[in-house]
Amino acid sequence: MGLTLGDPRGIGPEIIAKALGDPRIAALSAFVSWRVIGPRRAGVPVDDDLGAWRPTGDAAADEAQGGRFAGMAVERAARLALAGVLDGLVTAPLDKHALQAGGYDFPGHTEMLGHLAGVPTAMMLASDRLRVVLATTHIALRDVPAALTHDVLVQTHATTVAGLRNDLGIAAPRIALCAMNPHAGDGGRFGTEDDDLLAPVARDCGMYGPFPADTVFVRAMRGEFDAVIAPYHDVGMTAIKVASFGSAVNITLGLPFVRTSPDHGTALDIAGQGIASAESLIRAMQVAVDMVQRRAGSQSHGSGVD
Repeated sequence: MGLTLGDPRGIGPEIIAKALGDPRIAALSAFVSWRVIGPRRAGVPVDDDLGAWRPTGDAAADEAQGGRFAGMAVERAARLALAGVLDGLVTAPLDKHALQAGGYDFPGHTEMLGHLAGVPTAMMLASDRLRVVLATTHIALRDVPAALTHDVLVQTHATTVAGLRNDLGIAAPRIALCAMNPHAGDGGRFGTEDDDLLAPVARDCGMYGPFPADTVFVRAMRGEFDAVIAPYHDVGMTAIKVASFGSAVNITLGLPFVRTSPDHGTALDIAGQGIASAESLIRAMQVAVDMVQRRAGSQSHGSGVD
């Protein structure tokens, strides 16, 4: 399993050190090995050394250096996974602005990994209470109506169904579609996108909805749906983080290899103080191992090997 260090200015290095020393991760050592990928950083054992992290005190230069190392680690890990050297990846947080400053023009991990693998992907945040998939990810709210097309919704649904079946073992996923407008447009009074676009896609794909955002996530948490597809970033992210912040896991659906990450960012404001919690990272590591095992089991079953 690959474990990328993330932005070395952030909490990634310290939560990785904490996680690798945690008894829950140590208990997996009989059948799992972790390969840490990133720059040399005090207190963290690095297996794939991408160079030394040397902060200069120049904020702009350090940001670009941090983003470059973070991007290099993701690129290296993805190449190893695509070559079959790694079965899966767990990625510590990176800073999106720093990533761009470091020469990687991607909004985040999901888009970068999809580009490197050459496949459509979807971002899912999952906990034991709720699963949310984003139809559009890191774009301005004003750009959502143009980006949220029929093809995007159909592809997101297909990727979600495959991921829930193959990676989470849900044979017949029940997927709800979250409305774009208040009250699902209220018959066109608050926008026509839900009636004209979302409802036909939901019907054609066998999804439930579209249901208003102020009810659909509650219904999912009560067990009516296995996942909710949200039309844009904040409506989905707000729901999952209110429900399960610190225990949710970011899962990239659609990749030929497993990828998970914690549900938080780099937390630059507390980095280096030793107070950052590793709980979400530990959960991401556990989920990644479970997903790899489930994929391996499905392949063995399909080939007649038990």
